[in-house]
Amino acid sequence: MNKKLLNLLVCPITKGSLIYNKKQQELISKSAKLAYPIQNGIPVMLEEEARQLSSEEMQALAN
Repeated sequence: MNKKLLNLLVCPITKGSLIYNKKQQELISKSAKLAYPIQNGIPVMLEEEARQLSSEEMQALAN
């Protein structure tokens, strides 16, 4: 993921910052509790394409 692009992108719901999860190829929005997929190097920033983060995932992000 390009650092410049990551700095420009925000969660489309909360307008909050995103965290890049390289292992799962996702952009994480802690404020919306959603993970947006990255497909073929392109972030898919659609709410209907995002997956809900589990409470365990949210707790891991807090640490």
